[in-house]
Amino acid sequence: MEMQQFYYDNKIVKNFIYATLLWGIVGMSVGLLLAFLFLFPNLTDGIPWLSFGRLRPLHTNAVIFAFVGNAIFAGVYYSLQRLLKARMASNFLSNFNFWGWQLIIVAAAITLPLGYTSSKEYAELEWPIDIAIALVWVAFGVNMIWTILQRRQRHLYVAIWFYLATFVTVAVLHIFNSLALPVGFLKSYSVYAGVQDALVQWWYGHNAVAFFLTTPFLGLMYYFVPKAANRPVYSYRLSIVHFWSLIFLYIWAGPHHLLYTALPEWAQNLGVAFSIMLIAPSWGGMINGLLTLRGAWDKVRTDPVLKFMVVAITGYGMATFEGPMLSLKNVNAIAHFSDWIIAHVHVGALAWNGFFTFGMLYWLVPRMFKTKLHSLALANFHFWIGTLGIIMYTLPMYVAGFVQASMWKQFNPDGSLTYGNFLETVNEIIPMYWMRAIGGTLFILGAFVMLYNVIRTVRSGTAVTDDLAEAAALTKVSEHRTKGEGWHTWLERKPIKLTIYATIAILIGGAVQIIPTLLVKSNIPTISSVKPYTPLELEGRDIYIREGCVGCHSQMVRPFRSEVERYGEYSKAGEFVYDHPFLWGSKRTGPDLHRIGQKYNDSWHLNHMYDPQSTSPGSIMPSYKWLVRDELDKSDIETKMEVMVTLGVPYTEDEIANAQQHMLDQGTKIEQNLYADPDFAKNYEADKKYAEENGEVFIEMKNREIVAVIAYIQRLGTDIKVKDEQKTTKN
Repeated sequence: MEMQQFYYDNKIVKNFIYATLLWGIVGMSVGLLLAFLFLFPNLTDGIPWLSFGRLRPLHTNAVIFAFVGNAIFAGVYYSLQRLLKARMASNFLSNFNFWGWQLIIVAAAITLPLGYTSSKEYAELEWPIDIAIALVWVAFGVNMIWTILQRRQRHLYVAIWFYLATFVTVAVLHIFNSLALPVGFLKSYSVYAGVQDALVQWWYGHNAVAFFLTTPFLGLMYYFVPKAANRPVYSYRLSIVHFWSLIFLYIWAGPHHLLYTALPEWAQNLGVAFSIMLIAPSWGGMINGLLTLRGAWDKVRTDPVLKFMVVAITGYGMATFEGPMLSLKNVNAIAHFSDWIIAHVHVGALAWNGFFTFGMLYWLVPRMFKTKLHSLALANFHFWIGTLGIIMYTLPMYVAGFVQASMWKQFNPDGSLTYGNFLETVNEIIPMYWMRAIGGTLFILGAFVMLYNVIRTVRSGTAVTDDLAEAAALTKVSEHRTKGEGWHTWLERKPIKLTIYATIAILIGGAVQIIPTLLVKSNIPTISSVKPYTPLELEGRDIYIREGCVGCHSQMVRPFRSEVERYGEYSKAGEFVYDHPFLWGSKRTGPDLHRIGQKYNDSWHLNHMYDPQSTSPGSIMPSYKWLVRDELDKSDIETKMEVMVTLGVPYTEDEIANAQQHMLDQGTKIEQNLYADPDFAKNYEADKKYAEENGEVFIEMKNREIVAVIAYIQRLGTDIKVKDEQKTTKN
């Protein structure tokens, strides 16, 4: 049999390793800053691009797509070449993947702090960057499939099945969730509205976790755990069941993020049912990973690589048991919108993704540079301080979640809320926020220890850009199943068929849930009193989105006695038909705002934005002084309304033509309302006089951003009127 010599491309792997380390430190640092902003809300006072609302999506995107994303590419490019006995098919596509991905990350790091965001969870980047993501991701997939077709290994190993499913599913999720109509270069509106937008977003959001943070890492687990332990995978049959059941079931589970909301009941119940079923394949994968270490437990005690991987797989098992439990309605009623969810997310992020990445890099780097790890002691120190960091982060957040849920739902004997002031809950959990900050500090300290260890390892080694390898050429075999060949064994040598079947498996669940919600009007009953936002309210909503207010405030009153008593009438599906995008939120650091309209006067809202603690003592909300200072940009309002018309919002031609005047009229009314506050009038006139005396341009209050925000907030929840029913009893 003729042997062929070729070279593995190590340079692309090294590039992604370096990027993983860099962006990991950046993403974790932003996360640590956010943790301290809960304790010192005015730490970045007056700096818009360092405000909590703008930094939160930067943290999530940096950790998910920059840190974890680069780790995925590093692991896939290393393992794929060796599993296929082939160099990557195209150096150009490999480099395009690397540099394109880094440019996307830089674009995110610039645009998100500047307030350019779609506000959709894990999909906040605006449309030009979304297009770039799709192009770079397709380049990665094309390169992978092209390499598979040039392989010297007949059968595709289980890791590659997961890589293929990841590529196809992430592409589908990203494209459909990101569909939007542009208003300008960095502004767009989602093509979906309200309930439909919520369903599509969490079909994407849940499965971004499933197919970006889980399936590729399961593929990496199937490669790197056996390599590190020098043991074969525990069960081939279990890996088959694990793969197909996981990719089929996962795609259905998104609606469990929307339980007790305005989403149709049938969609919620589907999400619950399939979420519960997910326990089986998830734990099947965990068992397959852990039992691969059978006979190697002595090595686990001494090898930091395996220590990281064991805790990572255990974290995966914990998170994938807790997720289905959280999808049960009675559990979800307690946990949703609370810090319990933050704990759940970070068990997966810190333990599963973080620790597995650390273990993989500790294994890879010495091999990339033909040397030994600089210090096993430092790697072990990293393991223990990182583990302690995870515990100190997550446990207090679980406690905080239970405290929040308990306090939100407690009633006095007379039927009134025991804790009617939302801030009472906030003040109660501040000690837990301190512990989280300490835990996060320990975790990132471990990352810095790793960075030092890796740098010393690299310096002690020798860079090998191209790794010489040798393998026999793949001979042509029958297209049909041979005698005694299993169906799946046959499929493993048919990469295109395997990819097509995987695509069908992931499309079924999405189609069953999304198509009826988009096309069947009875799923979203209309409410005649619900009208489109006025031009000024639309501008205010865009500022609300820009500042990331949805990161701390929900706009979804669930049909619970405690919520109706606290916030007002529960939310109806028909109230959101003009919301592009939806803003239901994921967590309540502050109270729900769906019924906030007309609850306070305009002056209260201005003071609340300028200095939250002046209106709400003990609040941990940061100030938004720039909203009170800055001029409102009205130049795009006509274009925005025209785009909304294209999306089905019934603005008339007259309303669009007279939008500027309508904004001025509504802004003038709010300005007059503000004058009713003597303190406002005195300070406003003093500012006006100062500007005139110093030759500065004075911006009338009716033309400032805060007026648009007030207009939007005062509109929230006022389209429907709920009549109080007088209950009488007969004597």
